[in-house]
This record gives sequence, C-alpha cells and structure tokens, in this order.
Amino acid sequence: MSYGEDAPTKRRVVTIPYLKEKKAKGNAITMLTAYDFPTASIQDELGIDIILCGDSLGMTVYGYKGTVPVTMEQMVAHSEAVKRGAPHCFVIGDMPFMSYQVSVEQAVTNAGRFMKEAGVDGVKLEGGVDVADRVRAITKAGIPVMGHIGLTPQSVSALGGFKAQGRDVSGALKLIEDALALEEAGAFAVLLEAMPPELGKIISERAGIPIIGIGAGPYTDGQVLVVHDALGFFEGHVAKFVKQYANLNKVIKEGLQNYIDDVTNRTFPAPEHCYGMEPEVLKAIEAKLNQK
Repeated sequence: MSYGEDAPTKRRVVTIPYLKEKKAKGNAITMLTAYDFPTASIQDELGIDIILCGDSLGMTVYGYKGTVPVTMEQMVAHSEAVKRGAPHCFVIGDMPFMSYQVSVEQAVTNAGRFMKEAGVDGVKLEGGVDVADRVRAITKAGIPVMGHIGLTPQSVSALGGFKAQGRDVSGALKLIEDALALEEAGAFAVLLEAMPPELGKIISERAGIPIIGIGAGPYTDGQVLVVHDALGFFEGHVAKFVKQYANLNKVIKEGLQNYIDDVTNRTFPAPEHCYGMEPEVLKAIEAKLNQK
C-alpha cells in the first residue's frame, strides 16, 4: 500500500507516496491551514490530506500586518499543536522570514527544529531558483520540503505588493523555471500562489510532483486556502481567489451577543446550569454562621 495505517483507528495516514499517487490518478489533493489543536482535529476527522501551519498566523492569530514579524518560536509551538491534533494528515511547518535566507546551514538547522520539536512531516519555504540550494540541503538531511512560488508574502515588498504573478512572458517563464528547479532540488511538492490558471496548468503538467494552487486556477493537483478565509472568520477585504464556505464572523457575534444579553438580563446562569445543595446542608451552614 502507498500509505500507512494508524492501528487504533485504521484511518489513512497521508504520506508523500500517497500524495504522488493522487496526482498520478488525477485525484485532487485537499489542503488547508490550521494554527491550533481544535482546528487541526476537525480537519483530521474530515480527512484533509495536507495541513499547513502557515506563517499566515501572523495575521490570523497575532494580528500582524504581514508574515515578516513571525518567529521560529511561534511557528514551532503552533506546528506542534497542529500535528498533535492531526496525526493522520501530512502536516507542514512554514519556515518564517529569515529562518532560511542567511545560509544553507541555518536553513537545515531550522528545518530540523520543526521536525524534532514540532514533529511535523515536512516544511515549506518560499522562493524558486534562489533557494534551490536550501531545498537540496534540507531534503538531503531527510526532511521533506514543499516549495512556494508566485506571490510569496515574505517578499511582498520586493514584488511590489499583493498582486498576481506570471502574467507576462518573462514572468511566466521565470515561474516555470522556478518550479522545475525546486523539483530537481528534491522538493516533494510546490505551492503556486496568485497566477493565471493557464500557467498553473503548464506547471502542473510539466511537474512530476504534486502542484498545489492558491489562486492558481483549477488545473493544479490540489488546492489550499487559509482556513480563516474559507470560513469567513474576519470581516473586510477578501482576496479574489477566496471562496467563503461559512460566515463564522456572523455566527460568533450572534452567539456572544446572546451571552452578553443573558448575563445583563440575569437569565444566565439558569437553574439547569447550577450545582445543587441539600436544604439540610444549607440550614446547617446558616446555623453555624448565626452562632458567630
């Protein structure tokens, strides 16, 4: 079989051979982000293939304006919680800004931290040809790597902002070159972000490894979304490539408003929310108090 089995539950444990098998058969790979144990547990129960503990937690969890401030300590702690909640999914820890850019040695050391301290199944880093030496060294150390090209949030300033990539000939050819370089360096998969569907199709067809898209069209081998975007957790701007499958912002606000109203009106807690006491016990307590 191309995947492992967890003995107690007999649930499928997602592995790299299984992901490659899905690509070969034309079966779509499912991927979402998660940053905590309960969210990861739900996704594991539903059978998501890949969970990315992304540095997007800088915005979704910590309220930063971007991903640049995120630290290794934050990423390792959240990745560990996610993996604990999703033992059957292939969990990837996102290498934060400046955790792999300085040197090959730094990249291998920090990727190793994800494996040893968080127990993840692999890591993700941004860049193409320029980080191929990092990918090669990390994979040589026995750590699976997912590449990430196109709109790369850690270098959004250099890209001129959050905008689609590869829309002209030179840009498209550069991204194709990047994808092939990552595969040659040993990456087990590549994430494509914010590019035309036609380019996503070309890269997916030319690659021998799974290609996951986020805003890269329907022709990639799988799709990923930030779970907070997919579930409508926040109000405000939503990227063009996002489809909202729920509006948790509305649900949460309604629930919390009901709580505020109940407390304000003293209708909560009701008798069914309280612990009982025998009348004799209460009388004994009052008698003791009256003796003082």
